[in-house]
Amino acid sequence: MVTPASDSPALPDEALPDDAVPTAADAELLREMTPVAEELFERHLKRCKHWYPHEHVPWSEGRDFAVGERIEEFQLPEAVRSSLFVNLLTEDNLPYYTLALTSLTGMDDVWGEWIRRWTAEEGRHSIAIRDWLTVTRQLDLRELEDARMAQVQTGFFPRAIPTVADLFVYLSLQELATRIAHRNTGMLLGDAAGSEVMTRVATDENHHFLFYRDLVAAALERFPSVMVPAIERQVRSFEMPGAGMPAFKEHAKRIADAGIYDLPTHHSQILVPVVLREWKVTAVENLSGAAESAREQLLTLMNRIGRVAERMRQRRSELELNLPRIGSRLRNA
Repeated sequence: MVTPASDSPALPDEALPDDAVPTAADAELLREMTPVAEELFERHLKRCKHWYPHEHVPWSEGRDFAVGERIEEFQLPEAVRSSLFVNLLTEDNLPYYTLALTSLTGMDDVWGEWIRRWTAEEGRHSIAIRDWLTVTRQLDLRELEDARMAQVQTGFFPRAIPTVADLFVYLSLQELATRIAHRNTGMLLGDAAGSEVMTRVATDENHHFLFYRDLVAAALERFPSVMVPAIERQVRSFEMPGAGMPAFKEHAKRIADAGIYDLPTHHSQILVPVVLREWKVTAVENLSGAAESAREQLLTLMNRIGRVAERMRQRRSELELNLPRIGSRLRNA
């Protein structure tokens, strides 16, 4: 998964709150939202189907590796391989996500139960994707392992998540973005087993997204003046775990150019449907003066992102329209 950084509007450099330190307000929010979290956790357990990574990998297609062997010829386009590379390293960063969650929620009550279950489900994603890649040799596995070591030793700890409210908002956006990236990647693999693996992973991510999306919706009803500023902060500062990976900018550009995940996708499939339609931020009532100001800034920012996203869509359409003419000129040259 990648952050939609390419051609994104310049965002204000306003000071964000300091790193996460639980406060009395966090404790109150967690306490009041505990019954909601319990209901959502029960719903999750009923809806989420357990699956086994090894049952979705075509092991018979694999063969042994020689010590030091490198893979240099690939069937997949470079952009798809970049997406697999970034998606997998994103999943490998799991220990730091768990740390980010527990640093604010603790491990007690339903919050600890949910985080442990979420961690267990997320853990099988890297297993399934890496096993499929090992069998099909679609990435250089030595390069991939070097990158995993660098990623996990460095660790991506999401910045600008100072409160529980920010955490819930960030995870809502991040889980949906990850679902979209995995599913779009799977559609481009041209391999039934690989597509099935990515679909399974994307389905898990969707269940996680629904938990956080509905948790934020419920919190907006009870704590509107806390949640709206958190939404504004997270939309403004949003970045995905890929930001700390080796050669991330190059991978991100390929992924965006291929339309797997880019700013138009981020705007049309995440910001508009979640922030405006699901959370209905324009209709939230009983806001404090500061929260009302945050809402105005949020809507202004989303309009700016929308305009930039539309310009990117238009440029891509014009390029696709002109490609046949360019090809014809080259053939006739």
